[in-house]
Amino acid sequence: MASPHAQRARTKSDTGDELRIRAAWIYYIEGETQSNVAAILGVNRITVTRLLSEARRRGEVSIQIKGEMASLTELQRDLEKCFGLERAIVAPLSDAKTDPTAAIAAAAGAHISALMRSGLTIGVGWGRTLHESLPHIEGRNLKAVRVVSLLGGIMEARRFNPAEFAWRFAELFEAEGYLIPAPALVDSADARKVLLEQRGLEHVFKMAETAEIAVFGAGGISEVSTTYKLGHLNENERKSLNEAGAAGDVLYNFIDEDGVAVKHPINDRVISVNLETLARIPQRVLVSGGNEKIVVIKAAMRAVAPTVLITDEVTARTLLKD
Repeated sequence: MASPHAQRARTKSDTGDELRIRAAWIYYIEGETQSNVAAILGVNRITVTRLLSEARRRGEVSIQIKGEMASLTELQRDLEKCFGLERAIVAPLSDAKTDPTAAIAAAAGAHISALMRSGLTIGVGWGRTLHESLPHIEGRNLKAVRVVSLLGGIMEARRFNPAEFAWRFAELFEAEGYLIPAPALVDSADARKVLLEQRGLEHVFKMAETAEIAVFGAGGISEVSTTYKLGHLNENERKSLNEAGAAGDVLYNFIDEDGVAVKHPINDRVISVNLETLARIPQRVLVSGGNEKIVVIKAAMRAVAPTVLITDEVTARTLLKD
């Protein structure tokens, strides 16, 4: 928790609108109690109650927070200019030590909801942040929507599974879901070659090439990365990828800091849309944040030049600083 001095300084610098929206975000999205919101913002609990009531009265609170703070707008514009983005979306955080996943997921859900329309073909990746965006996506009945998973599945029953995410996403819009009927990571390069020659896989990969939008994350290579924690990579593989210069992965394509695929056997065993295909999809939405992902986010920018970045304010400031 921030010190009383820092809290007072922050409160003085906040405009009325900014303070109200920040209070609403911390309470509704981050799930803090009103007492904790008061402590974080350096105000009393009665003030928080009044701020939340006013936010609801103004229609700024529904499923997601609709208001936008001026300081975040400036961050967004700076990111757009620095990385050549069409749009940057920055979710506020109450504290630099807060896990940004929930905030990024909420912002991603709102943006994805706005993108969806009848007749759309959309490719989707996977990961914890995308999984947690599902409750924030406004589902509705759309016609002729195709949802294509951009990588193979995880054979074990896992919470964060590319196939599971794609299927649940498709259900939100009563869309047709197209999954890659193969593991994301196979045993050998030869096994990969055999699988890629199968007609079912070829059909899904060709459909991915017709996608108008791709939504995907960027995975780190540290011990806290989803790929490692869920056992998709063992420790020896993780260490050897580090030694090969890997910064992380995009759709299981492991890349270095320059966004170039590393020379490593794992990249020869991956069943996923390659970086060249991903970079050709017209709208490319990268959803990622967290201190451990700074390097791989920058690498992903170089590899596939996303048109939209959805991240949190702490990550945004670090990206601009480094």
